[in-house]
Amino acid sequence: MATSFLVFVRRPVTAAAQGLAALGVSPLRTALSTLGVVVGVASVITTLALGDGFERYVREVIAVRTDVQTITVSSRTTEERDGFAFPVNGYPIFALADAAELQRAVGRTAEVTLAVGGRAWVASDRARPHAVIVNATQANWIAFGRREVARGRYFTDVETAHDASVVVLSHKLAAELSPTADPASMLDRTVRVRGRPMVVIGVMPPYVGERQYEVFVPVRAAATTMQGAGVVTPTISVRARTFEALDDVHQLIIEWLAGRYPHWERRVDVELSLQRLEEVGNALLVAKLVMSAIAAVSLAVGGVGIMNVLLSSVSERTREIGVRKAVGATRGDILLQLLAESVAIASAGSGLGTALGVGGAFGLAAAVRANTTGFPMYAAVTWATLVTAVMTAVVVGLAFGIYPALRAARLSPIDAIRHE
Repeated sequence: MATSFLVFVRRPVTAAAQGLAALGVSPLRTALSTLGVVVGVASVITTLALGDGFERYVREVIAVRTDVQTITVSSRTTEERDGFAFPVNGYPIFALADAAELQRAVGRTAEVTLAVGGRAWVASDRARPHAVIVNATQANWIAFGRREVARGRYFTDVETAHDASVVVLSHKLAAELSPTADPASMLDRTVRVRGRPMVVIGVMPPYVGERQYEVFVPVRAAATTMQGAGVVTPTISVRARTFEALDDVHQLIIEWLAGRYPHWERRVDVELSLQRLEEVGNALLVAKLVMSAIAAVSLAVGGVGIMNVLLSSVSERTREIGVRKAVGATRGDILLQLLAESVAIASAGSGLGTALGVGGAFGLAAAVRANTTGFPMYAAVTWATLVTAVMTAVVVGLAFGIYPALRAARLSPIDAIRHE
């Protein structure tokens, strides 16, 4: 029993070893065939790396500059019947505790923030009053919106919880309130937002086309800083971490609302841009298909080179194959030997091609960024790309080596020995 098992294992190993040794008989032919795979795999890796980098950039732009990945949960204060608006009774008023609870419900799949907007007037001792837009937000709003504070800082969770009298000014407003027209000089000064004294702790950066005056205050300060009567109803914004997780996040929000508010559909609005969501999904799908097609063509080039080399090898070694079969080699031994050659060539080419492709992708992206403006080309290497490189060696070696190997295995020993 043990002897039979050793023979069963030894024969394939010996055949594979002979196949690898045969690659050294003609180094130039092996090198040229490997070069074909190197070029093919390098093209694949370069395409995938640049494609991954472009997709990552597009996703970041979508997440920051659009609301495609954002779901808003707001109180429904009115409903329309026969064209008339009627007030809704019993609608929820979301608070910091609700935002925190929803964050626990969605976990790491999404980010949650609470905010409400309104209008007011702002004045200082040395400037005339200005009508402004008031943004009463949670402390994490600045990170949620991927925004930065140019000077100073944004308010903290502690300041938000205690309704601290702190405010962040927009760049244009800070410049006009400043006696020296320097926005940074407003830091630590006191302004009045709808009559409430508040200390300036930060100034937002300027942007092209800035026209409006804005202030940013802790969300609990909304009732004392916004004009108009009535109850302030903040909105919860939930942004999925990834585009693909949006459906799951939406379902988690529905389950959270259903568990808290019976018949919540009558009192809460949950909004997301379905049309834009579908458009983005189709655009990403088309981009992936195009990149896959380009990669497949490049890969086929290297595979055809392997097939041609192995067919030539079979023709040159027909007599050798006949002798081996005459002394006891089976079809499986011959098949394994040729496939071992094919996979070895593909593996070597895949390793070199991966290194060349990664270097080429990052080098090309850097060259484009250095010589162009407004075109942020980046490369990114993901685990999927590396796995593709490894699988390429096996798939190409087996796919393009199977025909030459079968042709060699089916040779008749007598005809092969007589072959010149």
